[in-house]
Amino acid sequence: MKTDDGGNFLELFRLKSGQIEGLATPFEVKQISLSILESGAIKAYHIHQTQDDVWFVPPFERLLVNLHDLRQDSNTFDTHLRIVLGGGQAKLLRIPLGVAHGLKNCYQRPMSLIYATNQQFSLDQPDELRLPWDHFGADVWEIQKG
Repeated sequence: MKTDDGGNFLELFRLKSGQIEGLATPFEVKQISLSILESGAIKAYHIHQTQDDVWFVPPFERLLVNLHDLRQDSNTFDTHLRIVLGGGQAKLLRIPLGVAHGLKNCYQRPMSLIYATNQQFSLDQPDELRLPWDHFGADVWEIQKG
């Protein structure tokens, strides 16, 4: 992120033939979307069978992310991970198909998620399996004080 007297500039994605550069494995972008979460909103859990996501939260915003690996053939099967995106950092998070994912806005104003997918959304055949927001426990959504 570049900051000067006039504000901030951040390059989100660099594409080369539809591929996001800088990721460990190739990712061809088919759709880029924006989701705005109101204060206190939880959007969880989604699981995709054919789609990977790449998530980005602007560094001046902050969202709590929960991931749970449901891929039985994975080295990280049944592992749960909580991370904060944004919060002064510019990071991309790739979410592979088969990983349950969700996010929460724990703060008092709307926050933004920008994400790229390697499949286009189809209303006729949505790749959107769902689990309840508290499937892995309600406490995973609480701010940890330290």
